[in-house]
Amino acid sequence: MPHPVLWITHRGERHQQAALNSAPPELAVTMRRSPSKEEILALLPETEFLVSERTGVIDADMIAAGRKLRLIQRLGSQTHDIDLEAAKAAGIPVCYAPVRGCILVAEHMLMQALALAKRAREMMDVVAEGRDFGYPPRRCDEDYFAYNWSGRRGVTGLWGSTVGILGMGEIGQELARLLRPFGCAILYNKRTRLPADAEAALGAQFATVDEMLAASDVVCMLLPYFPETEQSLGRNFFAAMRPGSLFVSCGGSGVVDEVALADALRSGHLGGAAVDTYTFEPVAPDDPLRALALADPRANVILTPHTAAGTGPIDATQPKREREDDYANILRVLRGEPLAGRVA
Repeated sequence: MPHPVLWITHRGERHQQAALNSAPPELAVTMRRSPSKEEILALLPETEFLVSERTGVIDADMIAAGRKLRLIQRLGSQTHDIDLEAAKAAGIPVCYAPVRGCILVAEHMLMQALALAKRAREMMDVVAEGRDFGYPPRRCDEDYFAYNWSGRRGVTGLWGSTVGILGMGEIGQELARLLRPFGCAILYNKRTRLPADAEAALGAQFATVDEMLAASDVVCMLLPYFPETEQSLGRNFFAAMRPGSLFVSCGGSGVVDEVALADALRSGHLGGAAVDTYTFEPVAPDDPLRALALADPRANVILTPHTAAGTGPIDATQPKREREDDYANILRVLRGEPLAGRVA
């Protein structure tokens, strides 16, 4: 008889279906999106495996209700909202599993921010153009080199800067971890503030949106798409950003008003923008950001085709089971093997 699994998620139908399609045959998965505590408590008594995707409170009441629980599996790196002490007392192992796609998006955002600060697109164009800078090339040695021979201006970096993260979910927290070695001051905003110990671990400080925009050298947008966030980042948002600051966007498609962003770049109010998700995808031929990037190869505008999470292996001969790794620890329990990522 299949082993019952309760899967709790805040994600949409597309992601839920991918998880269900990848389930091993020995498991019977019940999927619930943003269920109430009462609904969770009603389902837990017959559940052997509880999967919580990215975030969601798992408290002592839920753990006590899970009389048959053999594992609590968090998909993601956040465990601050799981009562680990209650799980330990009940003898229920708790594990976490970093989400590869989230880490790849965080890496992409770090690349975007660095590329804007270093004005990478302009630097590439200067070298490729190969024009005469007034003196002939000369072989370099330890005593001769022509630093900044093209006379560039405005090239900076991330070290010691202030970075604002709008939408501090799984990706935002992975990004905060990547930024720590750069000595950045990290501000963040999300609907529910993180506990103090989670903030300390990330080196991040909560701020209102207005506070974050006024103080940040780089603003990283990771808001998900919901009807209430559609086109929500418009003229007022960009006007509130610090003059000359940089905007990096890997959040939900359709959240950013691209006309307003292009106007803020064209006016010189913003120092640059890097975008991976768009209102229309594939990107529309008349997209104002595309027009801006095409018009000036030295514009500090970097556009990528919604690939921040990577492209992954493509093998049309194999069935699509893109989330089978999410079940790895459950299968380890069934086989009596050591668990990965155990925190309780």
